[in-house]
Amino acid sequence: MEKIKEKVSSPKGRRFLYIIGIAVLLGWVVFRFTAIGAEKSLYVFNAARVAADVGAPVEAISVSKREGILKEPIGIKNNRAYVSGARIANLRVGQKVGDGQIISVSKNIDLDSGMHVVKTRGATDGLQYAEFVETGYFIPLYAINNGTVLIAENGVATPRNVNIVRQDSDTALISEGLQDGDLVILSKVNSGDKVQVK
Repeated sequence: MEKIKEKVSSPKGRRFLYIIGIAVLLGWVVFRFTAIGAEKSLYVFNAARVAADVGAPVEAISVSKREGILKEPIGIKNNRAYVSGARIANLRVGQKVGDGQIISVSKNIDLDSGMHVVKTRGATDGLQYAEFVETGYFIPLYAINNGTVLIAENGVATPRNVNIVRQDSDTALISEGLQDGDLVILSKVNSGDKVQVK
């Protein structure tokens, strides 16, 4: 044990340990860089990298001007319904309501209920829907954010301002801002993102 201590404490022994330490450190560095190179050579799927390089896969619909139906809920009892002032503009005489139709829409507020009275004929009691047949671009309401939709244009999500004429609980009728063949993005992406329509 004394001989080992003497050899290690001698200048020649210290130099030997120093060289061994440097060799181990260099070996570890070479091993690490080799391992990193091997990892990079393997293909590892990374969704964020693919989305940035090629484009995020998105769901989209191709729109065209067409005739469609929007629905306004209305509660009917004995062929009468009471509707708030905010919703009365959505109802008009002749509209289909379930199996019946609207025959009158009061312009004045009923003093007993504080609501507008809508009279129907042939409508079943309970929750019904007044149907609006309109022509325009119909898109899901969730695709619109503050009057803007995202269009897939040349592989990029491009914002487009739209004018909503009317909407129901699920669908919006657009009069301006869209053209036939536009691909309206339904998936959650940001403006300027690269996209792939699936």
